[in-house]
Amino acid sequence: MTPTYRTGLGTSDADSITLLGHDLASELLGKISFGELAYYLIAKTRPTKGQLVMFEAVLTALADHGFTPTAIAARLTYASAPDSLQGALAAGLLGGGSRFLGVTENCALFLDDELKRIGDLPTSPAGWDDVARESVRRQREAGSFVPGLGHPVHKQGDPRTPVLMQLARDNGTFGPHLSLFEAIGRVHSEILGKHLPLNGAGVCGAVLADLDLPLGVMRGVALLARCAGILGHLVEEQTHPIGVDIYMNVDRNIDYQPPAH
Repeated sequence: MTPTYRTGLGTSDADSITLLGHDLASELLGKISFGELAYYLIAKTRPTKGQLVMFEAVLTALADHGFTPTAIAARLTYASAPDSLQGALAAGLLGGGSRFLGVTENCALFLDDELKRIGDLPTSPAGWDDVARESVRRQREAGSFVPGLGHPVHKQGDPRTPVLMQLARDNGTFGPHLSLFEAIGRVHSEILGKHLPLNGAGVCGAVLADLDLPLGVMRGVALLARCAGILGHLVEEQTHPIGVDIYMNVDRNIDYQPPAH
């Protein structure tokens, strides 16, 4: 018996390419945005207008954040191997983890676990505040941070956060994950004794979770967004390189302290 290998994404023959059950050339090219196609590929269903607005807003919010470690890694790799654009791009993407980009996934998973724990959802802001207090308290007692709470640069407030939340309200996608995250922003200082901003990466995780996308791809969506930003950095590295300067600055300012013998 000949084995078969199942996919619902794409296939092709000598005369056509089929993607998600549609003829690529006649039904999709020029008729669907890349953001819509990306959502369709992930969810296996086309997004509503509101879902598409929020998905593309997340991609825009996470595309670039300046000289982050992911961008620097990509630029340094390109400086070392300019013949390998794909290697430089991959190097930048590989740096997406718990401190950069991975927060989107971590926040979505944390919020979803908390929602499953409480069962019945609150029906008022005060009810959400009570749930949020317990969620923050549990994290503190476990010695863990609340994912998405705090930002190394935007200490007084991440400018992406209120915009994304308002967009979700305007587009009918403000669901329980965002409700809980917003409440955490209101009450966490009561438990932690200090105020921390809800960062944009965390809000993006809540947004994506409320879009009912698979939780296992949250970091992948963040990486999809950052891929565009890294490509932009690599174009800059081709025209206005800084990778060698970074290397030389570190190499020429080493504090060399060999081990004692």
